[in-house]
Amino acid sequence: MSLGKRTLLAFVMSVFLLTSGVGLAATMKSVQIKEGALRSTPSFMGKIIAKVFYGDRVEEMASKNGWAKVMPAGKTQPGWIHDSALTHKKIVLTAGKGDVDQAATGDEIALAGKGFNDQVENAFKEKNPKMDFKMIDQMENMVVSDSRMRQFLQAGQVHPGGGSQ
Repeated sequence: MSLGKRTLLAFVMSVFLLTSGVGLAATMKSVQIKEGALRSTPSFMGKIIAKVFYGDRVEEMASKNGWAKVMPAGKTQPGWIHDSALTHKKIVLTAGKGDVDQAATGDEIALAGKGFNDQVENAFKEKNPKMDFKMIDQMENMVVSDSRMRQFLQAGQVHPGGGSQ
């Protein structure tokens, strides 16, 4: 084999090894919402197969139309979760950890729960003493079952996630 062919072969092999190695690195993410549902398909209509919680680490295996197929740490079955529920930041909940500087801020934690924490709520109440929080408290305590949500979406012919049902 000539020197030119060997050089070309070495170049092609190097490119192949470099590009195939990129896919081997796992993309680790953290759950940034209080509680998330892992679904069987990339759709809000997909069957819930497991739950993940704030701070849980997951390995992203694939993505599709704003959804991520993930494998939660310590689990054996992957599921789909909406990208908005995930962050690249490593969330640390235990004080004193060496990587605590990467942890979420108090405001991020409050937003992750889709509501106020006590400190933020009390500060808001001080600034707005005449505000009535009864309706907000009722909304925070509302729970809509998966079957009820499915009925509502089907009645309105809504197909979240753009996937087939």
